[in-house]
Amino acid sequence: MGHFHQVKNPKLKNLKKGPTNTPEGLWKKCVSCSEIMQTEKLEENFQVCPYCDHHYRLGAAERLDLLCDDGTFQEYGGDLASTNPLQFTDKISYEDRLQSAYKKTGLRDGTVCGVGLMEGQPVAYAIMDFNFMGGSMGVVTGEKVALAMDLAYEKKIPCVVVSCSGGARMQEGILSLMQMAKTSASRARLKEAGLPYVSVLTDPTTGGCAASYAMLGDLNIAEPKALIGFAGPRVIEQSIRQTLPEGFQRSEFLKEHGFIDRICHRKSLKKELSFFLRLLAPVAGS
Repeated sequence: MGHFHQVKNPKLKNLKKGPTNTPEGLWKKCVSCSEIMQTEKLEENFQVCPYCDHHYRLGAAERLDLLCDDGTFQEYGGDLASTNPLQFTDKISYEDRLQSAYKKTGLRDGTVCGVGLMEGQPVAYAIMDFNFMGGSMGVVTGEKVALAMDLAYEKKIPCVVVSCSGGARMQEGILSLMQMAKTSASRARLKEAGLPYVSVLTDPTTGGCAASYAMLGDLNIAEPKALIGFAGPRVIEQSIRQTLPEGFQRSEFLKEHGFIDRICHRKSLKKELSFFLRLLAPVAGS
């Protein structure tokens, strides 16, 4: 035994400090099942874990690549940007927060709006990006969601809105909450014209977004295990002082209780959306 005590441990820590040929970001650990997977494979699988089917959030550009035919998207309102109408400041100014979000995402605000083809069918899109201030709904996001619906109305085409939001943007106060009424009014005009509107609910869809246009689709489709609701489960538990059921406010729970129409895996989303839009299209001519 004395011999083994004299054997020195290899200096692995020192070896790790040296140069390596392994590129950074090659592997990723799943936040749900903890399996290690290749980042490239995750990207090929539309940011869905191949082991447990956990759906990671997609940015607006990634979502457009998924849903819109290549090279057909034409953006509208890309120059619209939020200001600071209330001169809001907390630890840092609202303007600085906006600039930080712009540098992080390259977006002027958290929603991309435009018209493109989905399997050859013209569609008006509004797609929210959670990376821009948590997908919060301010004046510009409300304007772009309403614009997408107005484009659908003018061009007599279907509208698809992909929601991913933590709620209304508090820095814009009542001006943010007004967007709930504005977007709902645009949605009502679509309904009167008989034009299809499909709402896609992703993780998370909460707050003022969930309380307005996100739940007003002719068809409300959610991704698996997406958090959907007005207030978060922790807030509700603290308010009613009761333990909530397992899976509360997740897609599966909401579908079981009739709150949404369908749950769709991301890899099938474009195909299913295209099918339902074509199915609903005859309503526009009635």
